[in-house]
Amino acid sequence: MSTSLRTAGAALTAVAALTATTTLAGAAGPAAGPASGPARPAPRFPRTVPVPTLPRPEDFVARVTHPYFPLRPGSRGVYRTVGGSAVQRDTVTVLARTRTVLGIEATVVHDVARENGEVIEDTYDWYAQDRTGTVWYLGEDTTSYDGGQVSHEGSWEAGVDGAYAGIAMPADPELGAPYRQEYLRGSAEDQGVVLDVRGKVTVGSQLYRRVLMTRDYTRLEPTLVELKFYARGVGNVMELGVSPQAERVVLVRFRRG
Repeated sequence: MSTSLRTAGAALTAVAALTATTTLAGAAGPAAGPASGPARPAPRFPRTVPVPTLPRPEDFVARVTHPYFPLRPGSRGVYRTVGGSAVQRDTVTVLARTRTVLGIEATVVHDVARENGEVIEDTYDWYAQDRTGTVWYLGEDTTSYDGGQVSHEGSWEAGVDGAYAGIAMPADPELGAPYRQEYLRGSAEDQGVVLDVRGKVTVGSQLYRRVLMTRDYTRLEPTLVELKFYARGVGNVMELGVSPQAERVVLVRFRRG
């Protein structure tokens, strides 16, 4: 990892400062102490990344097998949010069924978020992997519940009403490389950039090596900063919300399909 990018990661993480080897603590306690030495300004990443060109349907494969983003049907991860005002748990399940988007058979992932035991959001996400190994994000159908109010805000589908597919995970993540994760103007404009490709992270009692770290951001919420950590063979194991609210989302249980 380059010095400038490591320093950027450390500067971004007010919740859990990064050490020189990008080792973090997980659900059980605070993160490792900050790297020694004076902090340097974080490098500037592009605020706008071009919308990628979606390959043809025949250029996709049947399963999502990316080592950092495996979606094997039957797999399930349970995540706990630490640092918020309420207890939130997310259950993410890879379903055996698919959904056709722009002629592409996409894997369906069901994400149910509960706060203090009650469902606050119920989402179906659609992913597909092309022959190069890139995992594409083709849309989501989300329903949120707030005080008796039901909303589908944030839902989108590639090819519908000006929405475009984005990249959920590059085939070969390159240090410092930005990528657009989704695009529906004014509604879904998440982007990411790779900050590390060989870190280590401890979540609870589990140590993960060769961890991929990304910084996620969006033009729609310029102050929002999130760091995400992906372990090989598992996928997302931790998320750190640095601003505007310090939050940590950690994997507490995982079952392979």
